[in-house]
Amino acid sequence: MSDDPFPQQLPTLQRLGVDEPTLTLATEVAEVATTWFNAFSSAVTSSDIAAILDLFLEDGFWKDTLAFTWDFRTIEGKEAIRNLLDHRLAPTSFINLRLCHEPFLAPQLLKFFPDLVLLRLSFEFDTKVGRGAAVCHLVPVPGSRWKAYSLYTCLQSLNDFPEQIGPLRQHAAEHGTWEERRRREVELADGDPTVLVIGAGHNGLETAARLKYLGVPYLVIEKKARVGDNWRDRYKALALHTPVWQSQTAYLPFPPTWPVYSPARKLADWLEGYAKYLELDVWTSSVITKTEWNDDLKTWTVEINRGGKDTRTFKVKHLVFATGFAGRPLLPDIPGKEDFKGEAIHSSEFTSAAHYIGKKAVVVGTGTSGHDIAQDFFNHGVDVTICQRSSTHIMSVEAIRELFSVLFNDTIPTDIADVYHTSLPYPLVKRIRQRIVPHSAQTTDKEVLDGLAKVGFKTNLGPYGAGLVHLLYSKGGGYYVDAGTTKHVINGDIKLKSGSAIERFTEKGVMFADGTELEVDVVVFATGYGDQRDIMRELCGPQVADKVNKVWGLTKEGDVNSIFRDSGHEGLWFAIGDFQMARFHSRHLAFQIIAIEAGILKRSEVKF
Repeated sequence: MSDDPFPQQLPTLQRLGVDEPTLTLATEVAEVATTWFNAFSSAVTSSDIAAILDLFLEDGFWKDTLAFTWDFRTIEGKEAIRNLLDHRLAPTSFINLRLCHEPFLAPQLLKFFPDLVLLRLSFEFDTKVGRGAAVCHLVPVPGSRWKAYSLYTCLQSLNDFPEQIGPLRQHAAEHGTWEERRRREVELADGDPTVLVIGAGHNGLETAARLKYLGVPYLVIEKKARVGDNWRDRYKALALHTPVWQSQTAYLPFPPTWPVYSPARKLADWLEGYAKYLELDVWTSSVITKTEWNDDLKTWTVEINRGGKDTRTFKVKHLVFATGFAGRPLLPDIPGKEDFKGEAIHSSEFTSAAHYIGKKAVVVGTGTSGHDIAQDFFNHGVDVTICQRSSTHIMSVEAIRELFSVLFNDTIPTDIADVYHTSLPYPLVKRIRQRIVPHSAQTTDKEVLDGLAKVGFKTNLGPYGAGLVHLLYSKGGGYYVDAGTTKHVINGDIKLKSGSAIERFTEKGVMFADGTELEVDVVVFATGYGDQRDIMRELCGPQVADKVNKVWGLTKEGDVNSIFRDSGHEGLWFAIGDFQMARFHSRHLAFQIIAIEAGILKRSEVKF
């Protein structure tokens, strides 16, 4: 498509002008990897930028998470990589490169498609401030050589701020009981926190855990009464649609008995236990009543009301908004609502179809929430119609597992899978998905998609045919990972209204633009949410909010805007994402906060 923001082509064998490589033995793969790595290491050691660039394809990528840029960046093309090296190679002190040969890290030939072959190698390195991990994907070029198509560098630890785990974990103070120590910690009896985390969902808790075990004073506040209520209070049929191996939590993995797809209430209890067992400092039933930014002191003055019983005021250096994917619920402005004798609610207010037994319902919206709620109505014997406003990307849980199980499974360590998962630049991921998604649609999901088409349910392959990956990163919705609801749409157990929007409410239901009326007792609008900055704007005011960059969506380089990285306003961060993003990037958010507080990171010095 002409408006495709990422038009890069795959480095196919035909495009590279080579035949399929004949590497059949692990030793042959290792020899290719070692040859490239030794040349790269030698060029880095001698600061020979021209020699480094000669090891890359002309349109190759260098993707970085903090190690070189103190940001999340994807640099494309030799000239842009030259610019990166000119500005950041010397200040970074890229040293002690060490090729990895351990299990799961050893060089491996990856055959994505018959015409797309990449050789993956991993190495470790040191910088002036810490230790990093790198993943390089090589491709064959004429002359029996291999060059880097993409290199990923990622900061994994800070020299002066070791993680307090394993042998380094702190012991309890010699004086006082454990209970007394915890009471003082939770009540912040020894001083104000450096970081205030707003929201005790998985993003907030994992960010807090990273801060805690890196020695950063913090506090998490949660407006609900219990940790996990953000999952408990949603509709009871809710469950994760990503498998357990992809949804692990930092420091405390799920036991091997955990279900593949976590029910929401089970997950809620896990998060409550997570906060307890990791001894995280969380105040529930607490809300911010006032914030003020001091630009001279670079501090926030924050007033917190604890359930109407107590008010505390802190001076903190950083606010982390871990308030979820969603802004405020979006409700379409449909005339005649005052005439409707039934109930009209947003999906965020829906809890269970058990309250509507014997009634008729319509669910507006065919994304994940719409399907889940329609399924709940069906399970309770409620006459339900699902109203489709626009085409929806549908992918089965089986297809999703096929997609992600290569990395996220019960064999590969999660920390290694996280690095590999993040290592490929988004333009390459998109192009790979543009082949996988149509293939899944014609194989694994063909029967379901054909069945939906026959009943008039409109589907799509996602923007640019890349499936849910672009939908997730660009808008955080617009798709449904099919856990079984589509079969009920196909066989008519869940009725379908498609091709005409609701024009107005009537006394007994809703009238569509095509003139048909649907008599219902309840209308559930699964119509999504507003901007992720909504809550931040309400708490911090327009003067602060207007300085904050776009949140979510992709940058021109293919990285997510303002998530776990610089938001555009000092001391203001967003921790938003799925479980994999929270687990992996919560560490990087903590690193940036530490580096700023220690004077290591000055944004003006690393921009290029």
